[in-house]
Amino acid sequence: MSSRRHLTTFASLFVLLMFLAGCATVPITGRKQFNLISDGEMNTMSFQQYDQVINESQLSNDAAATAMVERVGRRIQGAAEKYFADRGQSSYLNGYDWEFHLIESDQMNAWCMPGGKVAFYTGILPVCQDETGVAVVMGHEIAHAIAKHGSERMSHQMALQMGGVALSEAVKNQPDETQAMYMSVFAVGAQYGAMLPYSRQHESEADHMGLIFMALAGYDPQQAPVFWERMSAGGGGKPPEFMSTHPSDATRVRELNEHMAEAMQFYRP
Repeated sequence: MSSRRHLTTFASLFVLLMFLAGCATVPITGRKQFNLISDGEMNTMSFQQYDQVINESQLSNDAAATAMVERVGRRIQGAAEKYFADRGQSSYLNGYDWEFHLIESDQMNAWCMPGGKVAFYTGILPVCQDETGVAVVMGHEIAHAIAKHGSERMSHQMALQMGGVALSEAVKNQPDETQAMYMSVFAVGAQYGAMLPYSRQHESEADHMGLIFMALAGYDPQQAPVFWERMSAGGGGKPPEFMSTHPSDATRVRELNEHMAEAMQFYRP
């Protein structure tokens, strides 16, 4: 066996062993994911960056819209907490410190950092149209955080670039590299606001989970495909940054409808 093949095989085995050691399960979907990072470590970094974004942004002075975003966020938060409480898993959300802010910006965007730190941009509100539309987006973004997609993405990079070293050790011994890696997942000032786009797998998973959370919160999940059709039409032939790596319109609507019967079981108007 050549040295190159030997190294490739060793690297593959190493990544496999790291995957098995860091294997977790995504709620609702049951997908196995690779996660080396504790919630506490990820949340500490997330909260610091969220504070920076909020401090450097112009918050909306529209009291009614700000209150609506907060109201929807709290309802989706409560729905997620109920989902886990009903299954005896309330500890899953330990360490979440929920915040909801509306930022004045033309961007058609919204995001949720690990630990429940949510930002909406005023530019997406006309597409939402109403509170249910906001709930579609809110459920989707909160689902990203609850599914720990950010931690999963960063874990993959740590395994490949740092050999799966613990985040605390990486921060202490390789601070510059760790910060650069974190910024590749969550990037203040990037064109996507403060959240770089997720993979299509993560987007589809967030759609599924978000559908359940909005239904549990008392919002009609049947409005989710309608919202995404409006979102696509609002791009003027070019998808807005919010949808840059999202599934195609037809795929998204089809998958949402495939999960609709499940979501409707949770819906109580």
